[in-house]
Amino acid sequence: MSSVEERLYKGQNLPLQRAVNVISVPFGKVVELPEDAEVQVMQARGNSVSVGYEGRLYLIEGDQLDAIGLEPVAAATLPEGASDAELEQFAWDCLRTCFDPEIPVNIVELGLVYSVRVESLISGEKMITVRMTLTAPGCGMGDVIAADAKHKIMGASQVSKVHVEIVFNPPWSREMMSDEAKLELGMF
Repeated sequence: MSSVEERLYKGQNLPLQRAVNVISVPFGKVVELPEDAEVQVMQARGNSVSVGYEGRLYLIEGDQLDAIGLEPVAAATLPEGASDAELEQFAWDCLRTCFDPEIPVNIVELGLVYSVRVESLISGEKMITVRMTLTAPGCGMGDVIAADAKHKIMGASQVSKVHVEIVFNPPWSREMMSDEAKLELGMF
């Protein structure tokens, strides 16, 4: 259990200690919530916290947690000269910190991520392409999950672009979930 999960509980009300940029759910757009606004914790998983404010849901990223009185979590980075294999592993590790704001299991364990590919662009820059799906074609969380994934993977200075491709073939099914995810969600 991370310190975020240990220090916060669902339904907890917290005043923002400063204005903070958050990701709006389900739209994936960055907006600013004002200082002293009172937010309600909806979910604290990985290094992100989902909060409710004025009837809407927002995602506070780890590097912004000081706005709710917690130690910020620095974006993950890689040392210079990392290989493509290290970049790919870095992307997978970042994706394991991405959660649907309403489901307490990361998107990798849920079986939503189909592939991660590192590509060298003509300019010499590196691009990471994530191919993933959603639990249902009508799921409204795609934009926010994609924005969260991009933000986290861009922590590596070697990565100049992240493309998250949402696909529905093959369609997601419960069988794609890891045993840990099934256990967490009580699906055994």
